[in-house]
Amino acid sequence: MTRDLGVFLDRAGAFLASEPALHTVQLTVTDALRTRGMRVYSEEAPYFAWLTDPEGAVRATALRTPPNPLNLTAAAPEPAEALAGRLAERGEVLPGVMGPSRAAAEFAAAWGRRTGAVARLATRQRLYRLGALTVPEPAPPGKARLAGGGDHELLVRWYGEFCADRGAPQRDPDAWVAARLAYGGLMVWELPDGTPVAMAGAMPEVAGQVRVAPVYTPAALRGRGYAGAVTAEVSRAALAKGADEVLLFTDLSNPTSNGLYQRIGYRPVQDFATREFTAPARLTATAAP
Repeated sequence: MTRDLGVFLDRAGAFLASEPALHTVQLTVTDALRTRGMRVYSEEAPYFAWLTDPEGAVRATALRTPPNPLNLTAAAPEPAEALAGRLAERGEVLPGVMGPSRAAAEFAAAWGRRTGAVARLATRQRLYRLGALTVPEPAPPGKARLAGGGDHELLVRWYGEFCADRGAPQRDPDAWVAARLAYGGLMVWELPDGTPVAMAGAMPEVAGQVRVAPVYTPAALRGRGYAGAVTAEVSRAALAKGADEVLLFTDLSNPTSNGLYQRIGYRPVQDFATREFTAPARLTATAAP
């Protein structure tokens, strides 16, 4: 384990790049830390871990950027047990774990045995990879365009609404929007009169993969094709810039979005899950006074 990003990437970077789609979250997170600073997610320092086999080859990795849950790559039960043991010995407090469904479940079970924490399945997601891009027909009125400085205030509001919809931790909205606009990472769909009605973003390319995120349409404007249209355009732009793989996550509890992305040309890769931890009842009662 280490808090040194350079050490982690020297040791585990090749492993992460070996499966860019499956490791997309850790690739994009470490790229943001490298290019934008180690406090990009919060003032609390992140930490990293990797597991090697007897020959020294990396077989699994984990990282945490507080306040986010621990993020895992796929691993067998033994690594989950070993990692839970190390984190418990260090006195780490975890809000949850996210990763491939089986890996998240195995770590949650190991963490419960070590700490008594109770795990709850919070979200189920599916990772998709773009095959042949199919632009939705008929297209809704309007067109896609790259977001610019004049959209900043609107995008700040939409980012806050997006995080609230998902129940996700929210970073500084102004800083988030400014960083995205700086590298051309947000696109909007606007009506013929110039009114923006939806947005879609794309992470910077790392190891040949680009992940589309976030995709958001205000509640009052949903069901009109705006999200599909802007997602298709941001996906096309990623391909035009040379991405080998274009990826996105969907919430499995939302059949509408899963069907939409498949119609655009996205194909399932693997299911992921987030499990949230709560302290056992006896500890909560003891701590209350």
